[in-house]
Amino acid sequence: MISQNILSDKYNGDSSDAELVAEAVKGNKDSLEKLVKKHQDYIYNIALRMVFYPDEAKDVTQEVLIKIITKLSSFEGRSSFRTWAYRIVVNHVLNIRKSLGEVNHADNFVKYAQSIDNCPDGDFPDNSNYSVDSKILVEEVKISCMFGMLLCLDREQRLVYTLGSLLGVSDTIGSEIMEISKDNFRQKLSRARKDLHSFMFNKCGLVNKENPCRCSKKTKFLINVGYVNPNNLRFTRGAYFKMDKIAGERTEVLSDILDNECSQVFRTHPYQQSPDFVESLREILKSDKFNNIFTVN
Repeated sequence: MISQNILSDKYNGDSSDAELVAEAVKGNKDSLEKLVKKHQDYIYNIALRMVFYPDEAKDVTQEVLIKIITKLSSFEGRSSFRTWAYRIVVNHVLNIRKSLGEVNHADNFVKYAQSIDNCPDGDFPDNSNYSVDSKILVEEVKISCMFGMLLCLDREQRLVYTLGSLLGVSDTIGSEIMEISKDNFRQKLSRARKDLHSFMFNKCGLVNKENPCRCSKKTKFLINVGYVNPNNLRFTRGAYFKMDKIAGERTEVLSDILDNECSQVFRTHPYQQSPDFVESLREILKSDKFNNIFTVN
């Protein structure tokens, strides 16, 4: 269980981060591993919402961690380690090649609405037909669909929404790691919320009960066509707790109550436990190329 949101204004672990960095640069592998373990879940949860598929999010997270590790010796402490490290995260996820999730899913809300309309309703799935409880399958459909909604936002909007609405990042921290002004961060977050709200209010039964779309009615069809695999769930496994545990107290009052309702639905998603990258990074760090980075002259 996480004790403090690393991306919150109240985070007081920057000094311990700096100490771990200093020891890691001297060649202390235990400190390096502690640093990786401390941040890997946050990076993975950001990556997952940027690329959709967990396997790709795993690759992106490892790529980011390697970048952070290889640049550790250049960290001069002019900003907090958090700001420095998550600028690397931000730059990486905004500039990676188009992910399989982005290729396979609609890239705007009009197309996405059409894909939902083309998905026929069916009966609630029978528990006896699957290896997991039907309610879990419906939850998998709900989360998959909402991840698809995120892909309708452009990358910058998606990232700002993930940071601001799901991880509870304030405009102060958000502006620092994205290297934009506070006003700009708030404006981008507001636009992303409004775009998502507009779509959900007009299409999603979770937000507007008058909409006919229900996750339970779509589940059977999505299983039959292979979009949801009961034996290989993407989003309802490996969860620590719900995202609202990370977001914590709201840092601002939303001007539109419906925007808040949409954000709250997203914050019920599980905060995913990332794969443990320590072992795989140990193998990579055995190479001379990486060992030389941490050799003190």
